[in-house]
Amino acid sequence: MRATLTQFQPFRGVSSLQEQINRLFSETFERGTDEANLTAWAPAVDIFETEQSLVVKADIPDIKPEELDIRVENNILTIRGERKFEKQVNENNYLRVERAYGSFSRSFSLANTVNAEAIQADYKNGVLTLTIPKREEAKPKQIKVRVESPAAAAAASK
Repeated sequence: MRATLTQFQPFRGVSSLQEQINRLFSETFERGTDEANLTAWAPAVDIFETEQSLVVKADIPDIKPEELDIRVENNILTIRGERKFEKQVNENNYLRVERAYGSFSRSFSLANTVNAEAIQADYKNGVLTLTIPKREEAKPKQIKVRVESPAAAAAASK
């Protein structure tokens, strides 16, 4: 009878266990990402102020303007809509889905200094731009400084 010697390798199974754990987490997160893309999402928004107005820009490509719901209630601006998943292409033909789909709603508090009654909404190249004018009393006013000449000041003091 012949005895076979095998070298003891205490960490031999660890790498395969580590690989299995990594694969498990990878598959879970990838699946979770795909499912999240088909549920609620929030479009990116920029808000900035000019002397005349407050401007809100939202990235909402592939949404028809008539399907947007924009409203102001109790000084809260709300933008709602839905980006629908394209059914023209068979779902099995997609190799990757990274864009988010589904309903969205974004709300922002407005200051009392804006005139919510006069909001203008424009939609161009997938960007919604809301221009909210400031109330007249909130707009900056320049005050003229009257400068008195030295001769007039001397005459007034006599």
